[in-house]
Amino acid sequence: MTDARELNEREQQILQAVVNSYITTADPVGSRSVVKRFELGLSPATVRNVMADLEEMGYLQQIHTSSGRIPTDAGYRYYVNYLMHVQELTLRERNRIEHEFTEKLNDADEVLQHTSQLLALISNQAGLAESPGDDHAYVNRIEVMSVSTHRVVMLIVDNYGRVRTQTVNLDEAVHPDQLQALSRFLNDHLYRVRLDGLSGAIENQLKTFLDERRKTAELALRLLGLAPQQTRKQLFLEGAGHLFAQPEFQGVDRAKEVFDLFEERTVLAEVLRNALADERRVSTSIHIGRIGDEFGLEDISVVASPYYCKDEPIGMIGVLGPRRMPYSRLTSIVDYTAGMVSRMLTHLAR
Repeated sequence: MTDARELNEREQQILQAVVNSYITTADPVGSRSVVKRFELGLSPATVRNVMADLEEMGYLQQIHTSSGRIPTDAGYRYYVNYLMHVQELTLRERNRIEHEFTEKLNDADEVLQHTSQLLALISNQAGLAESPGDDHAYVNRIEVMSVSTHRVVMLIVDNYGRVRTQTVNLDEAVHPDQLQALSRFLNDHLYRVRLDGLSGAIENQLKTFLDERRKTAELALRLLGLAPQQTRKQLFLEGAGHLFAQPEFQGVDRAKEVFDLFEERTVLAEVLRNALADERRVSTSIHIGRIGDEFGLEDISVVASPYYCKDEPIGMIGVLGPRRMPYSRLTSIVDYTAGMVSRMLTHLAR
């Protein structure tokens, strides 16, 4: 394939016209259509010749001999990298997004679920929002309460306001006074400790404890060790129905592929993180085409952006849809919404 930067101005104009037309209509684009719609001052024959050149270079493809052409992944990528002008949000659109975040949202999971719903609603695509994982969450408070003689429940509140409840069965009965002492001990020694390092924090200090404090520390260590290992990192996905309305996914087999993709949210989240890893640290990025080897889908694209808490990237939000998504508009929507999410989570984590 010719290097992307070698396209001349005419080739760029026609590639941009084909991409814009196909995004709007979902129909293969012919030379006469380009001439009529975009007024480039070129004859259909000239446009047809340039389209043939772009096809030879790998930027366009012709599904059928008699049909027009559609962009390839390389064509979309060139368009996104060199031809696309990010569409600035109107004041009304910005106000709408900001208004959605005036609703009282008590913890990070509520914020991210609301974000995925909002993105789906505004974009008419599927909205994605990844919650912060244990490697970015810290203990704010821990409470241990008795359920029965040998059973206790441990409540952990993290710095994003989320509460996880873990029930633990113990071999020995624990007196209420011990539970109170245990709660005090856990709060004294685990406050602001990262959730994926709780046991290690106690182990590191165990040798410094004596007598009753050591017994309490050992009980705390057993409790943490017996508690089911959970992770709060999850992928919220809303608006899947928007994809089934797209012509690319009208067939039964294609619809099933989309459904299977959405069912495997943990795998999907990992695939998306890997696909966007090189760019997501900076700003909004776009992944075009096939998402990993786990799924057969080749007609999917993702526009995603990291969100931050205190200047540290802790997750991503985005939209998922067909390759012919309106990238210029969605880029501005995702970027602006990511800024709102960053401000919300930074406020919650104070």
